[in-house]
Amino acid sequence: MTINGHSLIAGETAAGTGGTTYGFNPATNEQLDPAYTLITEAQLTTATSDAADAYASFSTLDPETHAAFLEAIADNIEAIGDELIVRAGLETGLPAARLQGERARTTGQLRLFATVVRQGDFRGVRIDPALPDRTPLPRADIRQRQIPLGPVAVFGASNFPLAFSTAGGDTASALAAGCPVVFKAHNAHPGTGELVGQAVVKAVKDFGLHPGVFSLIYGPGASIGQALVADPAIKAVGFTGSQAAGIALMRTAAARPEPIPVYAEMSSLNPVFVFEGALKGDVDALAQQYVTAVTGSSGQLCTSPGLLFAPEGELGDKLAAAVGRAISACAGQTMLTEGIAGSWHAGAEALGAAAGVDIVGQGTAGPTENAPAPTIFGTQVRDFVKNHVLHEEIFGAASLVIRYSSVEELIEATNRLEGQLTGTLQLTAEDYPSAAPLVPALEQKVGRIIVNGWPTGVEVGHAMVHGGPFPATSDTRTTSVGTLAINRFLRPVAYQNLPQELLPTSLQDENPWKVNRLVDGKPELNQF
Repeated sequence: MTINGHSLIAGETAAGTGGTTYGFNPATNEQLDPAYTLITEAQLTTATSDAADAYASFSTLDPETHAAFLEAIADNIEAIGDELIVRAGLETGLPAARLQGERARTTGQLRLFATVVRQGDFRGVRIDPALPDRTPLPRADIRQRQIPLGPVAVFGASNFPLAFSTAGGDTASALAAGCPVVFKAHNAHPGTGELVGQAVVKAVKDFGLHPGVFSLIYGPGASIGQALVADPAIKAVGFTGSQAAGIALMRTAAARPEPIPVYAEMSSLNPVFVFEGALKGDVDALAQQYVTAVTGSSGQLCTSPGLLFAPEGELGDKLAAAVGRAISACAGQTMLTEGIAGSWHAGAEALGAAAGVDIVGQGTAGPTENAPAPTIFGTQVRDFVKNHVLHEEIFGAASLVIRYSSVEELIEATNRLEGQLTGTLQLTAEDYPSAAPLVPALEQKVGRIIVNGWPTGVEVGHAMVHGGPFPATSDTRTTSVGTLAINRFLRPVAYQNLPQELLPTSLQDENPWKVNRLVDGKPELNQF
């Protein structure tokens, strides 16, 4: 495929007139061709107005066509082949195996949403038939369904050039809901974004859909990104990135004449709580698992464990020593950008200089320019609860081991935490009585509780929650991973006493789309 260096607005290549930018190879900081042109706000309006025009036809697409469209996007992404993996590797420094897995996750979730579209449960159809003879008052015929919100602005993530970017989870769930998407590409991996964008555009054309169903734009986040969220045609926002950028978008969305929801996944420390029973087995293996979770993808995962609570005493000492040995054998991996590596250095320096903090162990710097030495710090729980510097996320291969002496201290520390994506318990059956009081405290702070696993690696399925209280996400009621992510881009509408001729297809008595429905409170199931 040919990389053009331009936006894709409603199916057409659009050269921006607002300047240029380049991708960079983070291993060398070398500039990558081609230059990418940046659009102006006037050009942005073309994308958003075309998305608004596409809404009427795309939001009412029949389930089979809709599902096949999502599957075609997946097929087109796979058809790009190695070119996509090579370009993504150049732009991010991520290894081919990681990127191949991410591509599989991207196409897998598109196909998963295709099954959701065919089944139709997401439409939320409820029918309360009329009861004309009910006393003292009759009941009207009332029918409800979920409808798409409208055009959605999606922002690409720096750390997932495929799975949380052009055709990633936010785009896939918005398209599955029936919402056109205007995608703001991440300027750190522009070529990767364009290749996937071309795959989406091809599917739009092949299925004869309105070209405004999908646009991919390049521009400065501080101007074009804010203008995109402020545009009256946009009805919701999907974002994965820094807390500062997410909050800026939330403020813009809230200040609009018509405020809109921003579904932002921002920051998380993902605490791990180790109980004594877990330390009576293979401590070296446990330490290695922890260090692997901290250093994988150079720690640039939203679920990387930034905190580990270990008991005081001999068993905790053995774990700390094992962690030190494990991390000392690690070399730094290339981070996504020079700026992200710089932020890691600043965060690690601030944490290391905090009162009561020492170094448990440190690896060696990697061979490339942006590959800092992974580091594990240590402190006591009494210092952690009173010093907010110890609660700051360091995006990269760094973590803090916190020593505690009682479950009460763990509960107090949990209560002091901000909202998190995950909380993990490492324990055995003998620890259950001690861990039981911690679980309710964790429920108030996290979106996913894990036992004897690690938070990295988020399964894309029906039961997954990838969200949590602020600032992990902007809306604690939602998930950005899994089939329930589609609910973010829907709203309920009730239809009272409408004749069959005026009812939407999914609400008609004959149920021509064969969707599952709740009729008078009882399931009406259909085989799709």
